[in-house]
Amino acid sequence: MKAPGRPPGHWGKGKRPDRAGGFPQARQEGRAPGGRGSVTSWDRVAQWYDGLVGQKGSDFHRSIIIPGAVRLLECRAGDRVLDVGCGQGVLCRELAKLGVEAVGVDASEELIQAARARSRPAREPHGGRGRPGRERLPRYLALAAQALESLAEPAFDAAACLLAIQNMDPFEPVLLGCATRLKAGGRLVLVMMHPSFRIPRQSGWGWDEARQLQYRRVDAYLGPLKVPIQAHPGNAPDLYTWSFHRPLEAYVGALVRAGFLIDRLEEWPSDRKSEPGTRSRAENRARAEIPLFMALRAVKSGS
Repeated sequence: MKAPGRPPGHWGKGKRPDRAGGFPQARQEGRAPGGRGSVTSWDRVAQWYDGLVGQKGSDFHRSIIIPGAVRLLECRAGDRVLDVGCGQGVLCRELAKLGVEAVGVDASEELIQAARARSRPAREPHGGRGRPGRERLPRYLALAAQALESLAEPAFDAAACLLAIQNMDPFEPVLLGCATRLKAGGRLVLVMMHPSFRIPRQSGWGWDEARQLQYRRVDAYLGPLKVPIQAHPGNAPDLYTWSFHRPLEAYVGALVRAGFLIDRLEEWPSDRKSEPGTRSRAENRARAEIPLFMALRAVKSGS
């Protein structure tokens, strides 16, 4: 799972009300604009990224993303859940605490190693007949999200892709792969930066002085965008990754074509508050009204 609100230079932690944490957004390989700069392998920044996310995730992981995803997954002890683009395993660790058999996949070998190192035995909540619960560890596999059909695993009850689908291109094979790995009736939960309001380099906050109003400006939406993102400002300024914007209809259409039925769409605002000041009331209102994240839940059709 990717950290929310990346990158520092665009969506990073700061005073502006839409900023969500100092993490780079994209997880794809490429070159800086115009062919300049280093090839962006996420393995090169895996140690730095792992330190930023930590054992339990960012504040948004803890307060919004993981609780919301777990609720939508509707997992029970013993269920099998696939975490696509698991990063260093923060969601898998939380699921394991619930007695879920969690399997995480990520294209970065370095992040998979970090996920394994951070995992600790999680005790299942129900051992049965007064016996202590068994301990279960998440399992992690280095595998590109577009190659899920090659995953040699029994079918899963649910799958999640948190803050990662906007970093994958092409993304349609990811959804098709999830469909092949799920049981009929299995649930897929996608969590992403809200594609209508959080568009790299094409959206941002503005201030209407006359109305004393904080507003969100969107300069482009329907067209797909591939946006280079500086992964580690100040330390490796020539290291770029990529973020891929798509409109909501692209995700809906791809899910339907993959054999899913969408049964839930939720929009999650930031829970941050501005420090007291002349604009704090307007900033807090805008933050509460214009969502930061969007969650989609889709169910695999068939019997």
